[in-house]
Amino acid sequence: MAYPHAVAAATFDDAAHDALIIIGNDFSHLTDSSLSQSIAAQMAVDARIGKQVTLLVIDSKRVILAPTGPLNRDYDDVRRYFDAAKLAINEAKASGCTQPAIYLPQASQESRYQYALEVAYLGACQALWQPLEAREFHGQNIEPITQITLIGANEKTAKAVDAMAAGQYAARDLCGTEPERMAPPRFADYCVDLFKGSNVSVEVISDIAKIDKDYPMLSTVARASYAVERHHPRVVKLEYIPQGDVTRTLMFVGKGLVYDTGGADLKVGGYMAGMSRDKGGAASVAGLMKSVADFQPQGVKVIAYLAVVRNSIGSDCFVPDEIITSREGVRVRIGNTDAEGRLAMGDLLSEMKDLAKGEVNPELFTVATLTGHAARAMGPYSAYVENGPARAANVSRKLADCGDLWADGAEVSRSRREDYDFIKPRTLADDVLSSNNAASAVTARGHQFPMAFLAVVGGLDKHGTDSAEPIPYVHMDIAGSGVEGGDWQHGKPTAAGLSSLFARYCL
Repeated sequence: MAYPHAVAAATFDDAAHDALIIIGNDFSHLTDSSLSQSIAAQMAVDARIGKQVTLLVIDSKRVILAPTGPLNRDYDDVRRYFDAAKLAINEAKASGCTQPAIYLPQASQESRYQYALEVAYLGACQALWQPLEAREFHGQNIEPITQITLIGANEKTAKAVDAMAAGQYAARDLCGTEPERMAPPRFADYCVDLFKGSNVSVEVISDIAKIDKDYPMLSTVARASYAVERHHPRVVKLEYIPQGDVTRTLMFVGKGLVYDTGGADLKVGGYMAGMSRDKGGAASVAGLMKSVADFQPQGVKVIAYLAVVRNSIGSDCFVPDEIITSREGVRVRIGNTDAEGRLAMGDLLSEMKDLAKGEVNPELFTVATLTGHAARAMGPYSAYVENGPARAANVSRKLADCGDLWADGAEVSRSRREDYDFIKPRTLADDVLSSNNAASAVTARGHQFPMAFLAVVGGLDKHGTDSAEPIPYVHMDIAGSGVEGGDWQHGKPTAAGLSSLFARYCL
C-alpha cells in the first residue's frame, strides 16, 4: 500500500516534519507564540492569508496555512477540514515536502468537529490517491509524500485512521481502475492479494456452471460476457471472525459491475463513459474488509459477498420481457437490462439472508452505485433505504449521524407501500418486475423501489417486523456519492460508506 501512513505526535514539539500544515479559521492565536507572531507579521502584508491556502517560509521551514472558512453556521460540517486538507496537501507536495504534519491549533469544541484531525488526514489521503494504472506505469511512488504526522493524536487514533486510509485506498483502486485492468477475474485477483496473510478469508467462485446454478440472476446479467473469457464473472466471498465472543454480525452484498453498457437497453448519448466505476459498491465493501483486517475489531464478525460481473451486449445478452427464476424461487420479469445491479446482487442477498439466520445479531446491507435517482434526489450524499426491523433499530439514522462526523454524508429514505406496488407482477406469468423502462432519475421513488425488489428476491420480505425472525436490512445507494464532483469518468472514487460503517461498528 502506497498511501501516506499516519503517525501520532502527542505534542507540537514532538512532531518531526518537513512542512507544518495548519488548518483552521483563525491563525492569530497559536500555542507557539513566536510562530504566531511570524504569521501575524506576514498577514499584515499579504491579504491572501486566511482566505486561501498559503505557503509561508518561517525560520527556513515550510508553513502552510489552510483556512476552513466559517464553522459556526448550522449547515457547516467537518468537510470544511476535509476540503482544506486536500488543498493543503497538494500545496505541500508542490513545495517539495515528503513528510508533512497536520496541526489544528483551535479545533472547534463542538461535537460535530470531534474527529476533525482524523478527517483532515483522510482528506489529504483522498487528494494523494492516484489511479492504479498510473502507479503501474510510473511506479508506486508516484506521490512523494510517505507519511503524515497528526499533531495531538495518540497511537490508537493513528492506528484507526491508518486502517481507514488503507481500506479507502483499496476501494479507490477497485472502483477507479479501467474495465480491462479490473475485469472480473482481475478484480478477484486484487482481492486475493489484498488479504494475503491477513485474518480475512477469501473464496472466489469462478466456475460458470456453479454460477448459473446458484446465482441465476447474476448469471443472466453476465450471459453476454461468457463469449470473452477475460470478462467471465466472479463471486468473491470475504469473512472476518474476531478473536473472542461475537456480539454483532455485519453482512454485506456489494455491486461490482466492472462495466455497465446498459446491455440491450444500451446507454447512449455519452452516458456510458465512466461506467467502469459501477463497481463502487463492491469496492467500498472490499475496502471496509481491508480496514477491518488491519484494525481487527473485537466482537464484530463481518461477511461480504461481492457480485463482480460485466453487463455486456452481444448475441446472447438478456433482454426486457425475459422471466428469470431467482435463487429464492421468485419469477422475475426483466423490465430494463440497464437495471442490472439489483439482479447481480439479488441471489447473493438471498444466500446471505439464509446465512444470517444462524448468526449473532445480524445486520444486512447492500451497497451499490445503483440509481441515477439517488444522485438526482440526494446530490453528493448516499441514500439509505431500510426495512422495518432496521428502522425499528434506527440503523440508518445512527449510520448517517456517524457519517456526518466523518465527512461521509448520507440521507435516510423510507421504504413505503408504493415501492412494493411498483414492482408487483402485471400477469400470472411472473412474481415481480425488476424495473420500469424509464430512467430512474425521472421515475418517482426511483431509488426507493429497488430496495423493495431486493427485499423480495432476497427473501427479506419474509423477515420483517411482523415475522418470527426479523432481520434488519439497509440498502445503501452510493450513486451520488461514489466519485468526487459527480464526474463518473474522471473523478476520484470516494469509498463512500466506508468511513461511516467502520467508525459506527469498529471503533
